[in-house]
Amino acid sequence: MRSNAIRGPLTVLFALFLAAAGCGSGGRIEAAPEANAGEQAIRPFRIHVPQDDLSDLRRRVLATRWPDPETVADGSQGVQRAKLQELVRYWGTEYDWRTIEAKLNAFPQFVTTIDGLDIHFLHVRSRHPHALPLILTHGWPGSLVELRQVIEPLTDPTAHGGRAEDAFDVVIPSIPGFGFSGKPMGTGWDPERIARAWVQLMERLGYTRYVGQGGDWGAPITSAMARQNPAGLVGIHVNLPATVPADVQKAINGGEPAPPGLSDAEKAAFDAVSDFYKKRRGYSVMMATRPQTVGYALTDSPAGLAAWMADYNDGEPLRWLSKDEILNDITLYWLTNTAASSARLYWENKSGILSAAAQKTEEIVIPVGVTVFPGEIYRAPKSWTQRAYRNLIYFNEVDKGGHFAAWEQPELFSAELRAAFRSLRRSN
Repeated sequence: MRSNAIRGPLTVLFALFLAAAGCGSGGRIEAAPEANAGEQAIRPFRIHVPQDDLSDLRRRVLATRWPDPETVADGSQGVQRAKLQELVRYWGTEYDWRTIEAKLNAFPQFVTTIDGLDIHFLHVRSRHPHALPLILTHGWPGSLVELRQVIEPLTDPTAHGGRAEDAFDVVIPSIPGFGFSGKPMGTGWDPERIARAWVQLMERLGYTRYVGQGGDWGAPITSAMARQNPAGLVGIHVNLPATVPADVQKAINGGEPAPPGLSDAEKAAFDAVSDFYKKRRGYSVMMATRPQTVGYALTDSPAGLAAWMADYNDGEPLRWLSKDEILNDITLYWLTNTAASSARLYWENKSGILSAAAQKTEEIVIPVGVTVFPGEIYRAPKSWTQRAYRNLIYFNEVDKGGHFAAWEQPELFSAELRAAFRSLRRSN
């Protein structure tokens, strides 16, 4: 069963009028909710950033005060100054926010209040009948920009090498504290609470049978949904699975050698996770312990925000994404002033996202699909994955793509979701 996201023709007409007029406040254009709709109302949303905000950003970018260059010839001390200067120069002289703003506004966007907080989301229905509803969750330092390019392949698979019967209706919410969603004013918005909000969102949209997908923060949020096992959720797919066994996690946490008896694939996974913990997760430790402290610098300096976000996973965004794609995301964080509020998700979370025990994967009884991308933080071995998820219905290792798989390889990512969820579709 599916229901209209906006209820009532007058509401729709009012929303179209506002969109045509190009008015709004603080980047928002919202239709008035129906009388007595209360917090259940779903309001149309349109992005329009005031030009003054863009001019201020450019002024700040061009006034960047630079530190001395690194004292090594590689990136072992962090983002190299020359690479960042090239990105920031482009940001201040050639980059155009209005291009991505128009692309995002081409998709239906809405806001609804759940658990006292405004939740922003994209909701794109397929033109194909019997499409399977899918809720996609981004991560950090991602946003809805990270998932934008998979919307069309998922909703219209026939135009992208797929079949009509593989179509999805796509829902992409912005995590609380990220992008255009509200910023929590109190504590408690951890992956479990966000998962409950996502379930409410899908119910409010009228979906009684749907699937979920996530990478990065989207993986623990989607896994939490699966553990909660709501009536409508029939399966999940993750591309950052929590498969690390307890003994392996203990050795990694203690800086100890790998436990004996690991296969080659398991030993490679151990080494990759160990390397990540030792060398590449400083950002995570800082945000998990002092999100407010780091938030001041990231909120005041565009170049600082760019360096912080571009350095993720040893500079993966700089390696695999175009300047415009990177800056679309960084600019979204800047314009919505969500550097600090998004960082607090690390502080709120109390469970290791790669650990099978911490993520309580043994409690997940619904079907699970996993795709392993070669450039991920670690390549989850099939042996660990089968142990972690009792109802593993799909496992595949692909030959390209990294941590931001949907961003880096949208066509491949979309094909993986079609394959992973194919067995969960109904024939009518």
